[in-house]
Parts: sequence; structure tokens; C-alpha cells
Amino acid sequence: MTEQKERRFTITPADQLRQRAELLLQEKQALRRLPRTEVDSQRLLHELEVHQIELEMQNLELKQAWEELEGDIKERTRELHNANRQLTLEIEERKQRETALQNAYAEIKALTNRLHLENIELQKEVMRGGAFTEIIGQSKAIARVFHQIEQVAPQNATVLLLGETGTGKGLIARAIHHRSARKGRAMITVNCAALPVNLIESELFGREKGAFTGAAARQMGRFELADGGTIFLDEIGEMPQELQVKLLRVIQDGEFERLGSPQSIKVDVRIIAASNRNLLQEVHAGRFREDLFYRLNVFPIIIPPLRQRSDDIPLLVYSFVDKFNKKIGRNITTISKEILHLFQQYPWPGNVRELESVIERAIITSPGTTLKVSDQFDTGHKPTTGRQIKKLADLECDHIVSVLQQTGWRVEGEKGAAVLLGLNPSTLRARMRKYGLSRPS
Repeated sequence: MTEQKERRFTITPADQLRQRAELLLQEKQALRRLPRTEVDSQRLLHELEVHQIELEMQNLELKQAWEELEGDIKERTRELHNANRQLTLEIEERKQRETALQNAYAEIKALTNRLHLENIELQKEVMRGGAFTEIIGQSKAIARVFHQIEQVAPQNATVLLLGETGTGKGLIARAIHHRSARKGRAMITVNCAALPVNLIESELFGREKGAFTGAAARQMGRFELADGGTIFLDEIGEMPQELQVKLLRVIQDGEFERLGSPQSIKVDVRIIAASNRNLLQEVHAGRFREDLFYRLNVFPIIIPPLRQRSDDIPLLVYSFVDKFNKKIGRNITTISKEILHLFQQYPWPGNVRELESVIERAIITSPGTTLKVSDQFDTGHKPTTGRQIKKLADLECDHIVSVLQQTGWRVEGEKGAAVLLGLNPSTLRARMRKYGLSRPS
């Protein structure tokens, strides 16, 4: 109630002007009683004051109108600012959604490529034939290998397969994979000896677009493709030492970088490695990293050569005859005991692979239903008593050393060893590194 009274008796500027106007009107009436001359001058003064009051009232109204307009402008500006901020947020959200969609599309594309490559690898596995999932043999030597496969297959431990060329290391690796929890994914096979030195890193770990001349597109590496599955590194002893460090990191930490990318990629891969060399001797010779050897040598499996499991030769012969009868369209049904005895006496430096090739060739050349072995095989493969049979690699190494000694260890030039051997100088140097050959000091 008190506040209402105070508001009622509050005098506004307009009220003050009205009061002044009333006083001026009273003064004007009083002036009419004054003499004429004085009345005129006083009237003019009062008219000026009235005009001034009117101007002040107009100015006050304009000021009030301006304040109202300024308030409207501020309110509108605030609304526009809020609308602009909301629009900015919506644009940012849309950009984020577009980025998320692009990332999702890139991920889908990468997965599609991976599935495509895995499908190719699975098709290769199927084309290799179902027989490759099992190993033929009943001897004690191969039974020991069977037992080791059953022991290690369910685990995720790294496996190192050691054995001569042609003993079936790839077959053992597939048997381990197909009996593991990872059998639903592809086993990626990499022959380290078959890959060029300048491309082996990009093949194993992948590359980004523009990582080197000719890298026109990003490529997934074999390790990334094997994520969740198994990778079989055949001929691991041929891997360059600079890549052995990177492989060691993959085994230890499960991560690597693509060639040309600083971003680490995490993978879950089981590694099965194989070599026909004595890796421990390679370590002592300085050609293989000792720490990598012990990382790979978690569960070694030594695959016996065929000459140590001669009891399995008849089983292998009958299996290969049946295989190539179907493949070639022949009907070989008889195998003489003499041939089987000959096969069991022969040392088979090429092991099972050599036996398979011999059977295929014999089926092609046999005229009837009885397996015939060519005389060339008889004379060319009979073991020589009293002489030690050298491996082909050892013969090649000895021949290279002999030619290098003749040329004074000169590699290039018209009188160099490369010309005499019919090799490119870079190829000869690669063979020298392979066998650990260097010019004597």
C-alpha cells in the first residue's frame, strides 16, 4: 500500500512540463493587465519558453522511442546470435556425422578388401586338396611329430618347424592351424625366400599410398590380413636382418606400422615359422638375430627326412599313385616289390616332394597298369657307396667360392665371377650374403 502511494505521488518529467505550462499560462493572463509595450515583450518571452517546453517534450518522446527501439534491436540481435550459434552447432554436428560416415565407409571398404583377400587364401587352401590336411605315415618318427602337433595346436604358442627341403613343413603348419581355435580364419602363407628384398617389408606389413615410387594405392600387409588367424613364415632364415627387428616387435607387442605411416596397427596373429637351415648356426655366424631365434623357438618341431622314415614310403607311394591316377586319368594298379625296395633304399635328398615328382613322372611314362620307373631314375638316383652326398645348396656354395677364388674375388667386370657364372652382379652378391661368403682379409 505504501509503495502504491509512493508511485502515485512520484512526479515524472512530463508532469513537471505540464506544471510549467500551467504557470506560464497564469503568467500570460497576468501580463494582459500590464502596459502594451511591456506586455508584448513579456508575451514573446513566454512564447519562447512554451516553444522550448514543447521541444523538450518532443525530445523526451524521441528519447523514449529510441530506448524502445534500442531494446528491440538488442533483443533481435540476441535472437540472431542464438540462432547463429545453433546453426553453427548443427553444421559442426553434420560435419562430425559426415566424418563418421566416411570413416565407417573406409572401414567397411578395408574389411571388404580383407574378406576378399581372405577368400582368395581360403580358395588356395581348398585348391591344395583335402589330403594336405593330414600327413601320411605310421612310422615312429612321424608319430612323434603327430604327438607334438596335438600338443601345440590348441595353444597360441609360436611354433618353429625345422627340417630339410621337401619334408612337408607347410603341411605340418596347415595341420596345426586346422586343429587350432583359429581354424575359422585363413592361414596366410609367406615364402620369405621368394619375395624380393625391396618388397618384402611392404608385403609383410603393408604400405600407404605414395610410400615409395609405384605405390599408387594403400595395400594391406600379410600380418594385417592374418589378424585373428595364423601366418606361416616359410624359409624364415632368408629374411633380411633389418626386417628381423620389425618381426621381433610384432611377436613381442603384436603391433607394427605400415610402410609410410607413423600409426601403429595392433594385430592378434599366431606365428608359425619354418626353415631348412640350422638357425642356431646362422645365429653364431651373425646372419640371424639371437633374440628373434629364441622368440621363434618356443615350440620347435623337427620334421624327420624321408630316409629316416622309410617304413612310410610304401604308404606314400600308394597315396601318390592314387592321386595321379585321378589327376592324369591313368589306371596304375600294380607296384612291384622291387620298386618299393628301391625306393626304401634310396636316400631321397629331395624328401617327400622328390618322391611325389618321381611317382607322377613314372605314371606318365608307364605304358600299362604296372608302375615302371625309368632307367634314368635308376642310374641317376642310386646312392653311391663310400661317398657323402652333398646338398645342392652346398654344391652351389662350393662352386661360387671356386669361381671367386679364380677371379681373385672380383665380382663385376668382364673377368669377374658374375660373368663366368652367368649371373647378374647383384644376384651373385645376394648369393654370397646367403652363404655368408666374404673376401678373405
